[in-house]
Amino acid sequence: MSNNNRWLNDVKWDENGLVPVIAQEASSGDVLMFAWMNRDALQRTAETGEAVYWSRSRRKLWHKGEESGHVQKVLDIRIDCDNDVVLLKIEQVGGIACHTGRHSCFFQKFFADGRWEAVEPVLKDPKDIYQ
Repeated sequence: MSNNNRWLNDVKWDENGLVPVIAQEASSGDVLMFAWMNRDALQRTAETGEAVYWSRSRRKLWHKGEESGHVQKVLDIRIDCDNDVVLLKIEQVGGIACHTGRHSCFFQKFFADGRWEAVEPVLKDPKDIYQ
């Protein structure tokens, strides 16, 4: 391994070789997504300047926006004090991070009467995003 990739050794990968990742919009501070990265995904993210995640369901690398065009331009990569969570400060191209067509994946709010309700609008119908 070259010295250029030594920084990846500082990450505390879980037993599956993954680290949790939070994608935060740099301009607003909004948390847009939570996802996972393996070593290759984090390295590619750093090299390309665009978010690349590990899809646990598809068991493959996933370049965010590869189908939708809603790529995430990475402005800053940070790691928490325990080295086991990555924070990406990003610019969300197209303003949509969620596959439901919303700005953020965190659009459901809990109410005291015991229900979850969508409190953010669909900006674009997913049928028009994923053709």
